[in-house]
Amino acid sequence: MSTVPDGKKLVRSPSGLRMVPENGAFNSPFSLDEPQWVPDKECPSCMQCDKKYDFLTRKHHCRRCGRCFCDKCCSKKVALPRMCFVDPVRQCGECSLVSQKEMEFYDKQLKVLMGGGSFIVTLGTSKTSETMMCRLSNNHRYIFFDGESHFEVELSRISSMQVLTEESTPEGGNSRASGMLLHYKPTGSQDPQQLRMEAADDKKTASSWLAAMHKAAKLLYEARDR
Repeated sequence: MSTVPDGKKLVRSPSGLRMVPENGAFNSPFSLDEPQWVPDKECPSCMQCDKKYDFLTRKHHCRRCGRCFCDKCCSKKVALPRMCFVDPVRQCGECSLVSQKEMEFYDKQLKVLMGGGSFIVTLGTSKTSETMMCRLSNNHRYIFFDGESHFEVELSRISSMQVLTEESTPEGGNSRASGMLLHYKPTGSQDPQQLRMEAADDKKTASSWLAAMHKAAKLLYEARDR
């Protein structure tokens, strides 16, 4: 298994206090960089309501998008774990809604992923499979696979994730996640590898883990596109 330093340090930025990894190379793959603030001289009025700034109407920068707003349009202070802020920070209305939705992922789905689930794992075109416990590492960088054998997949090297589903009842109705197909490049290799995961005995826990992984993939691809 990879040994990844988990030491963190407290840093102060113009946006607030942040608790970040001591080595920036070990940032969570879900993390976002702080935005560049729009220079004061380029925003004589609120970028939402167009109200002019004066002695009474102060300007504020959204910590998530970096744009400039009046107090009314940028009054909410919301947690922003994707930028590692220690305390809730000022955000515009649009960004605060996005951050509030992401908090569910950090409060619930990440815990499910780190708790793990049991899956039948098949590598490549192999005809043999192995029952393994799959879980996300504490630093969010790896999926650990533990069974008779042990290996890991780095999230940043996953090129695609496809959730496999099945009908939840014989009569049909709502479908539930039953497995996942991953394509990734093993560490030290540029040759793509396929990995298939299918729920083992505890299908309810496995389904919850897969649903959380699906949400993680959305955040992961968003962070890559920035």
